[in-house]
Amino acid sequence: MLKSVARCVLRRHDRPWRKTLLCQQIIASGCLQATGKFTVSDSAPDSPKYPIENKTTVDNLYKLSVNIKKIRRLKGWVLYKDIAYVEETANILKEMGASDVATANILESCPEAFLQKPSEINTQKSIWNLVCPKDEVLIALIEKFPDSFFTCRSPTHQRANIKYFKDLGLNNKIVSRLLTSAPEIFCNQVESNKKMVDALEENYLRLGGTRENFKTWLMKLISQDPFFFSKNTETMKENLKFLQDLGFHDDEVLKLLSKLKGFIFDLNTDTMEKGIWFTKSTFQCNNEELREMVMKCPALLYNSVPLLEERLQLLLQEGASVNQVKESPNVLELTPQIVQFRARKIKQVGRTIQDQSLLVLNGTKKDFEANYGKLQVRRERPLFNPVAPLHVEE
Repeated sequence: MLKSVARCVLRRHDRPWRKTLLCQQIIASGCLQATGKFTVSDSAPDSPKYPIENKTTVDNLYKLSVNIKKIRRLKGWVLYKDIAYVEETANILKEMGASDVATANILESCPEAFLQKPSEINTQKSIWNLVCPKDEVLIALIEKFPDSFFTCRSPTHQRANIKYFKDLGLNNKIVSRLLTSAPEIFCNQVESNKKMVDALEENYLRLGGTRENFKTWLMKLISQDPFFFSKNTETMKENLKFLQDLGFHDDEVLKLLSKLKGFIFDLNTDTMEKGIWFTKSTFQCNNEELREMVMKCPALLYNSVPLLEERLQLLLQEGASVNQVKESPNVLELTPQIVQFRARKIKQVGRTIQDQSLLVLNGTKKDFEANYGKLQVRRERPLFNPVAPLHVEE
């Protein structure tokens, strides 16, 4: 029946594009019922085919000079919500000291903010005030990290974890940094985070470490890689046992644990076994030499073999030898770009990689600049030879 009516209408419109358009309109509008009867009410359905933006929300955002196009492009779904608290959210932000521009930036970057009830935002503010009591400092954090403030909604867990981290010895500055960079760990149950810390302490002390040193190491670990709270404690135990089975003494495993930090949770025996095989076969080293190389370069354990091969090949192309890399294996931690840049700088002062230790390539940018400066001084001011004749005018 539907097809027959469509054909009747199409006979009156001989243009192909009109036929196609009318056919689509007839079929898509749903105005033809199973009985084949066409009614006026059928042509005007009560519910729109596509959702309509909340006009009040859009108008309020325009008043605040918010970039509506940006919101439509990134998170347009928020504009279709029946309930929004644009004015209320903006007032709370301004009461905290946010400027008009800052308020607009926050709502553009995190439009989910105005979907929260004002009471929820005030609760979140009171939680963050526990570690950031000054509103002017807090609003600066919110402007930089709006998602961390508005999208984490676990007030009970947040309060408990803030207290727990402060009891561990973390100061307000570090805890506020964690709130912005890793808000999800505050959504964990405090018992879960405590279980992880207890497991770390147990293994650290078992390897011969002290509680004082553990506390210092833990502070560094939390500051550098807080996401380890979501990892598996059993994986850590298996990795530590693997290292001990390789012949590493407890004090060596403890040093590796300190160097690896969060990597100890990401390692697996398969990756480590491949790294050990690569090291032994490439550098022709015995078990003792292997342990020495791993102690100098823990990356041999967690970097993939193709990555290690690529970096070694580049060093060889730059003039280094396998024995040089064996003596300074931590050069394998450097990216190809860094190696090429530093090798080029060394050549600029008339030196080559093969005529010196690869230690000159290692370290941070500051370390390399210091080593490079020494090479420049040696080139500009050669060593004094006490037996060489003095060339002076008589």
